[in-house]
Amino acid sequence: MADFDVIYIGAGPGGYVSAIRAAQLGLRVAVVEGRDTLGGTCLNVGCIPSKALLHATHLLHETHENFEKMGLMGATPTVDWARMLGYKDDVIGQNTKGIEFLFKKNKIAWLKGWGSIPAAGQVKVGDEVHNAKNIVIATGSEASSLPGVTVDEKTIVTSTGALTLAAIPKTMVVIGAGVIGLEMGSVYARLGTQVTVVEYLDAITPGMDAEVAKTFQRILSKQGLKFVLGAAVSGVKAGKTGATVSYKLRKNDSEASLDAEVVLVATGRKPFTSGLGLEALGVEMLPRGQIKTDDHFQSNIKGIYAIGDAIVGPMLAHKAEDEGMAVAEILAGKHGHVNYGVIPGVIYTTPEVATVGRTEEQLKDAGIAYKAGKFPFMGNARAKAVFQGEGFVKILTDAATDRILGAHIIGPMAGDLIHEICVAMEFGASAQDLALTCHAHPTFSEAVREAALACGDGPIHA
Repeated sequence: MADFDVIYIGAGPGGYVSAIRAAQLGLRVAVVEGRDTLGGTCLNVGCIPSKALLHATHLLHETHENFEKMGLMGATPTVDWARMLGYKDDVIGQNTKGIEFLFKKNKIAWLKGWGSIPAAGQVKVGDEVHNAKNIVIATGSEASSLPGVTVDEKTIVTSTGALTLAAIPKTMVVIGAGVIGLEMGSVYARLGTQVTVVEYLDAITPGMDAEVAKTFQRILSKQGLKFVLGAAVSGVKAGKTGATVSYKLRKNDSEASLDAEVVLVATGRKPFTSGLGLEALGVEMLPRGQIKTDDHFQSNIKGIYAIGDAIVGPMLAHKAEDEGMAVAEILAGKHGHVNYGVIPGVIYTTPEVATVGRTEEQLKDAGIAYKAGKFPFMGNARAKAVFQGEGFVKILTDAATDRILGAHIIGPMAGDLIHEICVAMEFGASAQDLALTCHAHPTFSEAVREAALACGDGPIHA
């Protein structure tokens, strides 16, 4: 008999969620994790700590920009950076301890240390080898850098170092205008840092709805962020008081440079699979470093599965969770499934940006006839009351059937509003279904209903 029915390598959102679900389904479960705390990148140095800093700095922004408008008078608060970082660390601790409690509650063994797979059905942690009927690789991803750029996590940092800077820098260059770069850039801009974002492409948030991206850049520029687009970074050189970023503008090959106290390299992430022994096992890999899996998340080696950032698809914690739930169901003899057409993406700046399904550009490229219903938050009473009237909700539907094909929101609480549309899409709903559903007033969600109405005869408040 195997020691465990399944051993997970990695206790991030994919691994720990899958482990809990597998335990609920009656399997004997263990999780290998080398960090001192559970939760992986997301809870320790990613999603959760960044959201804590985004929240704190948003409230600081409100005191500077909007308190007096509401008759809230008094001295503007100053920033105690050490205490703000302490608050962030407390948030991390609460969440990671919560996962540890859930492991104990569900009788999941935590094998502390870094794992490798010497053979199918075996996981080595330290000097001990544990047997398992199945192994699930949920090792997540790590920050990717640029050729010739040496990250020291002090002056030239990834998102990990950006969460623990010794002091608030006066200047920062962010390389990459994706989710991580814009979220962390937004944090420091609110703290008074002069932030310049350098992006290789000609627009921010690559792959996002073009109208949303354009509006988003305009709003962030008003908040103080500067953008250099169409710029290929050729090098980053650290000095005594900061670093110099050299780049070449793609439109005319002209060269330029920027000096900053801190440079944040936010050029994406790559699967973290080193040290597992996959090459020796003969596990088939894809060109970009992901593990190749079948429709049931199994690799070409029987009994070895992979989920989350280690395989193809968007590198999102909730995508990993969904895959974790599905693979647990499969290992328990049930039918696990992930609907990749309904995986939302969110940027947690202010305003938030949220998207699900296809963009207008994708629909045009596919030759699909569609209709776009759009409603501005300036027409939403609740949004205007909280100084967040910029942005809009856009719903895209099939021109013939009215079935919802995608949605794109930039505005207050967009990350929460998008899920109404996700549920609708999961059930194959039409825009009319949303439009005929009563929405409480006054709420931000009324903007979603108005966008749905705009797919038909038209919105009421625009």
